[in-house]
Amino acid sequence: MPDIVIVASAFGADAIRRDGHQAWLGSAATAGASAFEVRRELFNAEEDTAPDVLNDLGEAIAALGMWSVWSTPDALYTAEGALDLDALRLTIAEGEALGARFVKLQLGGFAHEARAAAIAGCLRGANLRLVVENGQMKAGGQLAQFVGLFAALEREGYPDVLGMTFDIGNWQWPGEAPLEAARQLAPHVEYIHCKAVTGEGARRFAVAPAPDDPVCAAVLPLLPRHVPRGIEFPFDTASLQADASRYVAWLAAA
Repeated sequence: MPDIVIVASAFGADAIRRDGHQAWLGSAATAGASAFEVRRELFNAEEDTAPDVLNDLGEAIAALGMWSVWSTPDALYTAEGALDLDALRLTIAEGEALGARFVKLQLGGFAHEARAAAIAGCLRGANLRLVVENGQMKAGGQLAQFVGLFAALEREGYPDVLGMTFDIGNWQWPGEAPLEAARQLAPHVEYIHCKAVTGEGARRFAVAPAPDDPVCAAVLPLLPRHVPRGIEFPFDTASLQADASRYVAWLAAA
């Protein structure tokens, strides 16, 4: 069975901002999660991402038998398509302080040139894996961008310098088809974010997939079975612990 990651926001963004990530680690471990995704945007103050603070959080995660993902809303490429080395270096440093297995960035405005050698240079000696995620905006959320990225990495001689976080729900914001994305990108997928989507246009919201959700049912079999799967939809606050446990078991078996 794949490892199941609980993304911090599944417990509620307001709850994480109010209580801190560490307050919810026990709930994730009790639910049976293998890992916990820490979200940079849910910290209240910049000092909360200081190396010693992140190190303490990482040790608390490990003490409960889980590993960690470090997620940042920063993008690997600027809106103009340039590699953002400052964002990459910062993400790597923060991920190392946490002791993360994966560090996750948005793709951003990638166009043609990957600058794969520069990415490899930043990652040299780092004990973590870089993954880029399809986002909810047009820039960084288009299938053609990801196809182009992995073609550029191959062309530049670094095909394995990074992998992909495939967010099943996010494709729907920019109007991409998750099923077609899965068909084309499956060889590069190293982490999966699972959620269903309700609403239309910009007013879309992440929700828990129904047992017979047609999108998840069609997409998951096309993606690698062995890679971690993350729960990124909100749990029911009326029965939070039971809901978390139920969805961990469901996603592991799906």
